[in-house]
Amino acid sequence: MIVNTLIVIGSVLFMEGFAWWVHRYIMHGPGWGWHVSHHVTHDNMLEKNDLYAVVFSVIACGLFLIGGAFWQPLWFIALGFTIYGVLYGFVHDGLVHQRWPLEYFPKSRYLKRLVQAHKLHHAVQTKDGAVSFGFILPPEPKRLKAMLKQMKMERQEGLDS
Repeated sequence: MIVNTLIVIGSVLFMEGFAWWVHRYIMHGPGWGWHVSHHVTHDNMLEKNDLYAVVFSVIACGLFLIGGAFWQPLWFIALGFTIYGVLYGFVHDGLVHQRWPLEYFPKSRYLKRLVQAHKLHHAVQTKDGAVSFGFILPPEPKRLKAMLKQMKMERQEGLDS
């Protein structure tokens, strides 16, 4: 039981690093065609970016099936991935983007920081130049603002030369 719990917790934490990497190098790279829908204002309930959730859900289902049939630790890894996905759905889509019929504004410092960090990510609506690609371990907003300011200055210097 303890080992399985540690596998689940480890999988949730692993997913933060993996999600950061996918967000930074896939979604803001060759996968921008889907992800751009998340960086533009629209009134649609769904966006093309939601296809990433479908892909990750199919992978998790496959891991559950393989883990249940052949190697039980894989089942608990899939459970950790799924917990991360549920957290992401509730907090990112519900709290940050208000895509659910929730009217909740965070009072805790952590949730406020999470919302601020993601809003600073959306301060840039292009493939390049964004900050804060993670989710459950958000960087300090002050640091993100400084990074955005520095990148803006560097872009301006590039245009001036």
